[in-house]
Formats: sequence, C-alpha cells, structure tokens
Amino acid sequence: KDDTPGCTMEAIEFSELAGDFAALDTLVLGVSADSCISHGGFRDKYGLTVELVADVDGEACEAYGVMQVKNKDGVEHRGIQRSTFVIDKDGVIRHALYGVTPKAHAEDVLSLVRAL
Repeated sequence: KDDTPGCTMEAIEFSELAGDFAALDTLVLGVSADSCISHGGFRDKYGLTVELVADVDGEACEAYGVMQVKNKDGVEHRGIQRSTFVIDKDGVIRHALYGVTPKAHAEDVLSLVRAL
C-alpha cells in the first residue's frame, strides 16, 4: 500500500538499486491495489524510479495468489500478502517469495536475479 512504512522502505531500496537491475536487463514492477493517482503521489513524494502498477480490481493479486485471509485483532479480512516474483524472459516464474520482509529485500532479489 502506497506510503506505508514497509512499502515505502521496499520501494526506496528497489529504486536505489535500479541501475543494478537495469544492468542485468531486469524490469522491476511494484504492484498494489492503489490507484494510478495514488501511485503518482507516492512516487513523487519519495523520488521513486521503480514502475508502479495499479491493480485496483485485484486481478493480478488473485492470479498470483497474494490475496490472503488475515486476522487483525480477532477480525478476519482479505488483504495482500507482501510477495515477490522473479520471472524470466520466457515468462517462467523462477522464484515466488511470499510473506517477505521489506528491509534489505531488494538486495536479496538482486542476488536471485544475478544467479539466473
């Protein structure tokens, strides 16, 4: 979700490594249910360089299995589980990482991409 602590940290770290990903001919996309307008404000506020995709209808989230039932204070609701997918040039998912921790995650993903 735009402008939340975890997503902000993750987006900044991926932006800082954008040159490294580009050198490996790798496109980094951040996907959330936020609107394009929300993404624009988030991008501008933090100077992000990663591309942000608006999945307002939840189609991509459902397709990749990241919509999960969560329990907060005894109340169940559906929400997006922070996840990362490394997809090769043939469209094959090489790594599917669910429940990731934002801190240093971009560097971990960069290592996975380098190993391909």
